[in-house]
Amino acid sequence: MRERVVAACDGASKGNPGPAGWAWVVSEDERTPSRWEAGPLGRATNNVAELTALEQLLTATDPDVPIEIRMDSQYAMKAVTTWLPGWKRNGWKTAAGKPVANRELVVRIDELLDGRSVEFRYVAAHQVDGDPLNDFADRAASQAASVQESAGSALGSPVPPPSPDTPAAAPRRKSPRAKAGSGSSSRTLKAKFAGRCVCGRSYAAGESIAKNPQGWGHPECRTAAD
Repeated sequence: MRERVVAACDGASKGNPGPAGWAWVVSEDERTPSRWEAGPLGRATNNVAELTALEQLLTATDPDVPIEIRMDSQYAMKAVTTWLPGWKRNGWKTAAGKPVANRELVVRIDELLDGRSVEFRYVAAHQVDGDPLNDFADRAASQAASVQESAGSALGSPVPPPSPDTPAAAPRRKSPRAKAGSGSSSRTLKAKFAGRCVCGRSYAAGESIAKNPQGWGHPECRTAAD
């Protein structure tokens, strides 16, 4: 039996609520994804997507093997570690006496955690030198939310594209063509409506987009065009 599994999970919602997706990734060496899965949720909140990602990860991994789970959601992590005991004592009511949000998911996760050795580790999202497993899960969840399709290593899916929310490692010099006013721009904005990028992938309303010579689309596709 392996000594420990290192994993990460993440959820995404394009609009909160809006088109949502979840993803998890497992690594053999703590950095390189060895197995991953992502799926769509239709219209849902970001909190539902984050909890679903955790529930799917726990379901897909061996309960007899200790696991380290890296997450960038303070809500999902605290919900199942800090707040859950009090919610159960209060009959699934918050300290303010209100029903616990997303109770069914929290109850399911509580059942999956029972008897397991789980270490939760918070990692910051969208960092230049951030955690590579969390970054992978973030990108996979974002793609699942945008295209509303399942993906994963078992399906032979390609690695998810870079996240437009993660800054570049260093400032990028403008090409002479861009300085000459070819129509490309470094400005990004939130899409008012869903659309499709020149790369063929769609983007959702509220997602960051940028202008390239062929029109509006993903910021990374604008960079590639330059």
